[in-house]
Amino acid sequence: MLSDTSFPIIKATLPVVGEHIQEIAQRFYEHMFEARPDLLDGLFNRGNQADGRQQQALAGSIAAFAGFLVDKPDQLPDHLLSRVAHKHVSLGLSPDQYQVVHDHLMWAIVDVLGDAVTPEVAAAWDEVYWLMANMLINKERGLYNAVHLTPETIWRTWRVAQRIQETDDVVTFIVERTDEREVKPSLPGQYVTIKMRMHDGVHQPRQYSLTKADDGKHRQFAVKRIHGLPTPDGEMSNLLHNEVQVGDEVVLSVPFGDVVLEYTDRPAVLASAGIGITPMAGMLSHLVKSGSQRQVMLLHADDSPASFPLRAQVTEDLAQIPDGSLSVWFLEPTASGAAPASEFSGFMDVTAVELPDDAEYYLCGPLPFLQSVRSALVAKGVPAKDIQYEVFGPDLWLADTQ
Repeated sequence: MLSDTSFPIIKATLPVVGEHIQEIAQRFYEHMFEARPDLLDGLFNRGNQADGRQQQALAGSIAAFAGFLVDKPDQLPDHLLSRVAHKHVSLGLSPDQYQVVHDHLMWAIVDVLGDAVTPEVAAAWDEVYWLMANMLINKERGLYNAVHLTPETIWRTWRVAQRIQETDDVVTFIVERTDEREVKPSLPGQYVTIKMRMHDGVHQPRQYSLTKADDGKHRQFAVKRIHGLPTPDGEMSNLLHNEVQVGDEVVLSVPFGDVVLEYTDRPAVLASAGIGITPMAGMLSHLVKSGSQRQVMLLHADDSPASFPLRAQVTEDLAQIPDGSLSVWFLEPTASGAAPASEFSGFMDVTAVELPDDAEYYLCGPLPFLQSVRSALVAKGVPAKDIQYEVFGPDLWLADTQ
């Protein structure tokens, strides 16, 4: 917790810092990349930088953490810290890089707030930063130790063994190991980072959920093409779709991710939209592999039956679960009269299906979808602690801190 010296200063200055935190985050990244352009080569996702999501995520996480230090010092946002730590280790972040971030972030605070940042104010916010940084460093050290690897050794080369065109915009890549080293097992719902060299020579990282349980030799993930080049946002997906073929080699991290299916006897409800099906497919595959007898409901929303990625895989897996079911919502539904009873039109409405008692919920999809479904579940009396959600990219919602 904050020291007695810093607590009143942070409490007094949190409103003004919070008011300007978005600008501080923007100036921080600009200043850091100007001094250290090498950090954009392999560590930072420049797509998230280009559309401002990374700046928003940093601003939100710092403001949330500082707010907890002031208002709820005994309830620090563990979900937030865990989510950030998993993303960091999947990129191979090392503890010494926190000093780099510190120096440029403190510069940005002074640059934006000017004379309001007295030595006492600077020292108090310095304390906030290192409280958060040291908690993350400790969590990340534990994650590296758990897989007996270091930031330098989380990477491994794989060879593309198969490409499957799931839909017009989604391709599944099945990769095989290129040596006999042990494959670190994944947990249901986790992702890997792929690191590729772009056409301008800069290496870029992206995370993709694993869609199949491990067999010790292969990994499987699906990639949705993001349209709108030449912006950096879709450069990885377009490179993978257009150029990576069977026989090519790719570099992947070991699996990470904190939204993981719990091994319990409670019913599991998996709700997804679009490419958000990918971690759910991974969870279902693990359930089948383990011979689970749980009740499992998959709720999925998509534009149309033709755009539903991995539909054949998840349908087959659900058929192998004794109490497995699928309900779907399509904006462009099956022709009238041909739709099954479990198919609905429009946006997902969880009140249209009978949800099991005492279930665990896992959500993945676009932010408006997550907000809508989570709100509906909470309104139905589902405890917030029983709802986990996965966000592709920086978490701009931070629902776990609310």
